[in-house]
Amino acid sequence: MNVLLIGSGGREHALAAALSKSPMLTKLFAAPGNPGTAACAENVDVNIASHSAVADFCRLHQIGLVIIGPEMPLVAGLADDLEAAGVPAFGPSKAAARLEGSKGFTKDLCRDFGIPTGAYARFTSAKAAKAYARSKGAPIVVKADGLAAGKGVVVAMSVCEAEAALDRIFGGAFGAAGASVVVEEFLEGEEASFFALCDGEHALAFASAQDHKRVGEGDTGPNTGGMGAYSPAPIMTDEMSARVMREIIEPALAGMASRGAPFKGMLFAGLMIGKDGPKLIEFNARFGDPETQAILPRLEEDLLPLLLGSALGRLPPGPVRLSPDTALTVVMAADGYPDTPLRGTEIHGVERAADMEGVTLCHAGTRFEGGRLTADGGRVLNITGRGADAAQAQQRAYAGVDAIHWQGGFCRRDIGWRAVKK
Repeated sequence: MNVLLIGSGGREHALAAALSKSPMLTKLFAAPGNPGTAACAENVDVNIASHSAVADFCRLHQIGLVIIGPEMPLVAGLADDLEAAGVPAFGPSKAAARLEGSKGFTKDLCRDFGIPTGAYARFTSAKAAKAYARSKGAPIVVKADGLAAGKGVVVAMSVCEAEAALDRIFGGAFGAAGASVVVEEFLEGEEASFFALCDGEHALAFASAQDHKRVGEGDTGPNTGGMGAYSPAPIMTDEMSARVMREIIEPALAGMASRGAPFKGMLFAGLMIGKDGPKLIEFNARFGDPETQAILPRLEEDLLPLLLGSALGRLPPGPVRLSPDTALTVVMAADGYPDTPLRGTEIHGVERAADMEGVTLCHAGTRFEGGRLTADGGRVLNITGRGADAAQAQQRAYAGVDAIHWQGGFCRRDIGWRAVKK
């Protein structure tokens, strides 16, 4: 089978590496890909914003499955247009991708189908939102309703901070994504990420992870797309995972089907595990980044038939086979991230890091310029260590980080601290 993978980040490099091992695979293409995917796929220059161009490529190259990595093409309806052209696509329809594309839509779904989440209200004006925030007090959470690359969420520890966030969002900081906002209850507990493969009717538990959203050590500074992750999340015991499937994933799947928008693809639940059990923070409609880089090294079966089964509405019965090992991913980011990352700085030592025992390396925002590997994005490299426990995985990941010489980058040095402490 020929497969086309859409995207250019670390998640896509991790997916490409896993897919390239499949006996079902004839040829893998990546559009546009990156220097990492080039080692296990053919990078192709296809305008992924032009759905007709993607469909034409699929017809020309007899593509049997398109795997859509990032959220933007999903929200734009790429899966719908491929299906209309007779090309199976892994990823939800435009209507189903609203679970990620609109935080307000998801909160309303939770209300209507009894999915545990924080109390909330939706607003289209700063004045009304500020009045609500003042009435509730701090801490409180302010979210741009639409897609904002993981940066449209502010956990405000004071009402003044919440009001400033509302001014920034309604002032255009996130463009159309900030035309409306959700102001919601601050949830206490431990965050975790839970992934379930869905085929529109059934869901199959895939894996758990824990992300580190804040840019600075000790979980300080602004939110980012993710500075590191590890899998599994110790708090996601078998019992807790079963609760999440029963109380969150399955009601969401049933709710979307009842609304005429059955969800196919990877349903990624961002959770807060508190004293009352799991509550939903938000849904994402695709593989996570950087969680995928920590999950896939643990996968002990062929990824391609799982994704194809999801796309065709025929998920296997499961369970998904995962190693009991821990994998831990550290994100190396360009100086200035998440605001104005510095591009063009040279990076050395990636081959040395990738050759280390228990270490895998994914390119996320790199490019080759005249034979030099340079930074070309905010999150630039992902270094993953795998070990018998979190401590060994962390040690291997940071050994890989330390093998890389890059004066224009930085990383957090405390990824996995909760798991190591436990």
